[in-house]
Amino acid sequence: MRRRNVKNAKQRVESHPELVILNPKDLYLQKWENEFQKKWQDVNEKYMRTLAEYDNYRKRTIKEKESIYPEAKGVVVEKFLPVMDNFQRALDSAEEKDAFYEGVAMVKKQMDEVLTALGVEEISAVGEEFNPELHNAVMHIDDEESGENMIVEEFQKGYKIGDRVIRHSMVKVAN
Repeated sequence: MRRRNVKNAKQRVESHPELVILNPKDLYLQKWENEFQKKWQDVNEKYMRTLAEYDNYRKRTIKEKESIYPEAKGVVVEKFLPVMDNFQRALDSAEEKDAFYEGVAMVKKQMDEVLTALGVEEISAVGEEFNPELHNAVMHIDDEESGENMIVEEFQKGYKIGDRVIRHSMVKVAN
């Protein structure tokens, strides 16, 4: 009977060539290979995700480093502006141009050079049209000789680094 079953099985297999007989060892290897493929895909996906996250982190830190320097420079320059104002006041209030005056003038000139080297520019004011992004109007006057929204007097100089305003100019505007 056993021979008959084997013979019948062979005839059924031969009549259906699309059927493939797998032994249990092949089934185990195929299952193991499928599991391995799935784990490999998971590990590869995690690796690619980690690589992308690192690349984003690297780009973000570069941007942060580039933005920190101008910000810090602006904060430091802002702290020196009252000193610059005091040097100018000292020069303006001097009655005679003696050695002390010359010394203060040299120190102010040196401070101007340092600020220029840092990229600090004075904001032009008198004779310019009022710009609220650059100027702070503290007084208004009616003056027919001056044009509409023209700055006629500057009380405190304004400074900027590039497009960033460090301190607005305090001005008097004619309406």
